[in-house]
Amino acid sequence: MEPTTKSTSVNNGLYLGSILSLVSVLIYAINIDLFTEWWLGIILFVIVVSYGVVSSIKSRTILGGFISFKHAFTSYFITIAIGTLIATVVGIAIFTFIDPEAATYLNEQILLLTKQTMERFGMPQEAMQAALDEAAKKDNFSLAAQSQAFVFRLAFYAVIGLIVALIVKKTDDKEA
Repeated sequence: MEPTTKSTSVNNGLYLGSILSLVSVLIYAINIDLFTEWWLGIILFVIVVSYGVVSSIKSRTILGGFISFKHAFTSYFITIAIGTLIATVVGIAIFTFIDPEAATYLNEQILLLTKQTMERFGMPQEAMQAALDEAAKKDNFSLAAQSQAFVFRLAFYAVIGLIVALIVKKTDDKEA
């Protein structure tokens, strides 16, 4: 039985979700402070986009070397949506249900990094204190915050998916 583009995209999404979840669990188990490192976000971004690109290219191969913009985007988006949803659910499980103290610790670390950054940029003390007081009210790892972050990430990745679909699409000019 020939694989379909949607089943391939779903499978790629499951693989992506597994990788992202494994990374989160390993970081949680080995060194939770890595969650605050900027380079980790870049690595995860590259992994996510790469999986979306690979999914679109595999779909083009399945379709005989030609793929419309819509199919290329759909392949990318299904992969990204499933993968990041799985990773978000794992993050919610860890920081909301399994170990809320880890979320509290990371929120504190994020505040410290924010303060250091503002000091480096020479922000006035009063403005910095007001910004830190406001940031302290936010729980970056609450169910609502993680769900909202998922939606924003998905929208951001969708914009990138539009660009990927433009690059990957290939139409049969003989049929036109």
